[in-house]
Amino acid sequence: MAATIKDIAEKAGVSIATVSRVLNFDETLSVGDETKKRIFEVAEELSYQKRKTKKNLVPKIAIVHWYTEQEELNDLYYMSIRLGIEERAKSHNLQLATYFYDDFEAINQDQLQGIVAVGKFSNQQAEEFKKAARNVVFVDSSPDPEKFDSVIVDFERATERVLDHFIAKGHTQIGYIGGREAYREHSTTLDDQREQTFIKYLSGRGMLREDAMFIGSFTVKDGHRLMSQAIAELGDSLPSAFFAGNDSIAIGSLQALHEHGIRVPEQVSIIGVNDISVSKYIFPALSTVKVYTEVMGETAVDLLVERITERKIAKQVVIATKLKLRQSSK
Repeated sequence: MAATIKDIAEKAGVSIATVSRVLNFDETLSVGDETKKRIFEVAEELSYQKRKTKKNLVPKIAIVHWYTEQEELNDLYYMSIRLGIEERAKSHNLQLATYFYDDFEAINQDQLQGIVAVGKFSNQQAEEFKKAARNVVFVDSSPDPEKFDSVIVDFERATERVLDHFIAKGHTQIGYIGGREAYREHSTTLDDQREQTFIKYLSGRGMLREDAMFIGSFTVKDGHRLMSQAIAELGDSLPSAFFAGNDSIAIGSLQALHEHGIRVPEQVSIIGVNDISVSKYIFPALSTVKVYTEVMGETAVDLLVERITERKIAKQVVIATKLKLRQSSK
């Protein structure tokens, strides 16, 4: 309910008639500028408070996850984002429902005030979410940055940081093992910023080896398969350093290197991306680019709360990363 003239009059300490005439810019009213200023300020203050109070009645949001629950176990990156969302939702006293890709149809459109969509979603899917809830925030993709809030990572800068490190350490032969993702509703494969940056960066320095690039999916299984393929195909010309598109791929790659008797990091250095919780416990401990996934989840909920409390302009938040060097690289 909007603030009334009576509310304004009581807080400003003037009569209802005076408030009415001031708010209607009655030039025949003889009242000082200080009184006018106080009335206008109270009107603004009460209007803002009323808007916030009205929206505070909300409080059911949903995580819509582009993975199935089983797939999430193969890529802990998205699990960590989800945990950040869940913790921040608790701190905001929001009710939270979670929907994985295989149960999207269960979303109750009538009860949701907002959706945090985690993963890669197309413009078409974004519009579908908009029908289910008025407020939608995307994490790890940005289908329409002029319309929807989003939280993303600058994987271009992260990739450059890894390659800068390898070159500074004297590596002249650098390989890449990565993955690609696709929208669920059709087979379009998405360009991966890590892969594209790797190509651009090394091409510009005359160091790109296309024969040392292997692409699959972002899983431990494919990391093992692709590194085994690299070892078989490249033999003695195997690069002395590999950048892995995520930690799952890096872990699988380490397994393959161990199985073939290739010492890490003495013969091959490897650096992954994400710094998932298990990275520091494997052998050798994995060097990686830390992506602050829980902060991504927390930020998404904060953005959603802002939207619910009347912000209209879309925001895109880019989360910083940090290179964490452990034993798998030199």
